[in-house]
Amino acid sequence: MQNLLPEPAPTLLPAEPHVAAQLAESDSEETAKAVAAQHPAYSAAWARLAELSLAAGEPVTAYAYARTGYHRGLDQLRRNGWRGAGPVPWAHEPNQGFLRALHALGQAAGAIGETEEAERCATFLRDSDPAAVAALS
Repeated sequence: MQNLLPEPAPTLLPAEPHVAAQLAESDSEETAKAVAAQHPAYSAAWARLAELSLAAGEPVTAYAYARTGYHRGLDQLRRNGWRGAGPVPWAHEPNQGFLRALHALGQAAGAIGETEEAERCATFLRDSDPAAVAALS
């Protein structure tokens, strides 16, 4: 059956080059924490903290960081026209912080036994942009 409703337009978050540059200066946890403290709405900093925590074998800490980045990203998506559905393209670099936080949330949820949450995150990521799944796998 063909869907007759139009697909929502892709949501593109605004670029924050000065914040991205701060985060890119160093791959350290200290830098990511400093950026998250100075720019708490910047999902990429929270995603980086979650990724570092997962790599360190700290899934509960990763879950907290990833959930923060996920929710801050949802806030930004809504402010930029997203209405709960539609593409969030991975190719648009400012979207990557949210998508990475979503991916990390799913990984951390799986690691602590939150199977339904992990599956929900995987579905949301795939629905946002299958390219994100490929890039993050």
